[in-house]
Amino acid sequence: MASNPPAPEAPFVPGQRDSGTLVYGGYAGDEAPLGEWNPTAESIRPVRGRHRVAKQRGGLARSSTVLGVGVIAAVGAGGMASANTGKPPVSISLPDLGSVGSLISDDSDDEPVATTTLSTLGTTTADTAQGTSDAGEALRSRILAQAERQQDQVESKAAAEAAAAAEKQVADAAAKAEKEAKEKAAAAKKKAEEEAERKAEAARLAELSKQFTLPTSSYTITSTFGQAGSLWSSGYHTGLDFAAPTGTLIKAVHTGTITQAGWDGSYGYKTVLTLEDGTEIWYAHQSSINVSVGQKVNTGDVIGRVGATGNVTGAHLHLEVHTSGGGDIDPMAWLRGKGLNP
Repeated sequence: MASNPPAPEAPFVPGQRDSGTLVYGGYAGDEAPLGEWNPTAESIRPVRGRHRVAKQRGGLARSSTVLGVGVIAAVGAGGMASANTGKPPVSISLPDLGSVGSLISDDSDDEPVATTTLSTLGTTTADTAQGTSDAGEALRSRILAQAERQQDQVESKAAAEAAAAAEKQVADAAAKAEKEAKEKAAAAKKKAEEEAERKAEAARLAELSKQFTLPTSSYTITSTFGQAGSLWSSGYHTGLDFAAPTGTLIKAVHTGTITQAGWDGSYGYKTVLTLEDGTEIWYAHQSSINVSVGQKVNTGDVIGRVGATGNVTGAHLHLEVHTSGGGDIDPMAWLRGKGLNP
């Protein structure tokens, strides 16, 4: 680099003023010689005293100028300022400041200050746009990845819920099928038990029917037990009526003893057969009696004949059943309980 011409040699009067005119180098403002004066390291006297700039070993001096340069460099390295002014970013380029260290260095005997070239710290609009695009793409990628994770979580949760619902449905169906199967099995078992009971009862009644018999034959049931009407002195019918022709045979329904035989008012001719368990069978309105009191009879033995004696409207057998204590029993139910069906 070419050296600058030396300053013009003239008397130096610092701070001299003349009638308000500032004097430069001993000359008044209008009298100073024309020409360019560029200071160099040789033409500038070193500054000494309290205004001396302290040096920082291994880096730039800590002066306001250097700090300002550092701020500018930092802003350049960052790409653009963080403040949003609404204007497009402006790139900052700096000239090479390789001689900064020499301008602010101290005596020649001190260590030289390290210099830093700052021309590469600036960025262009293209660089800024590229950095912004890269940052936006990275943010977009993160958002998409997060959205995909959330979608996966939603799908996983939905799949889990669907699986749980399907499992519950299967369990409910299995429980329902098991319940129905149990109910069917219970119904079948109950039906089988009822059928077995029915068969057992039928067998029992069949066996009893061999020991019991109906009191007469060739008959028609005309009045049943409990029937209400004015024909009966008690206000209701106390027995079971077998309408049959006069003279039809009357039989002992079971083995027993004759405890009464003769006339009994409205009953006409009546016979009472007492069974072994104390049950009494009354035969009323007979035309004739073939047994006597105290006589033992067996099932089917003839004890009299159908008639129309006593309070009657026609020939029939009036049959009553009483307990050993004198209570009334429905003859129809009693006969059926012995395997007979009047």
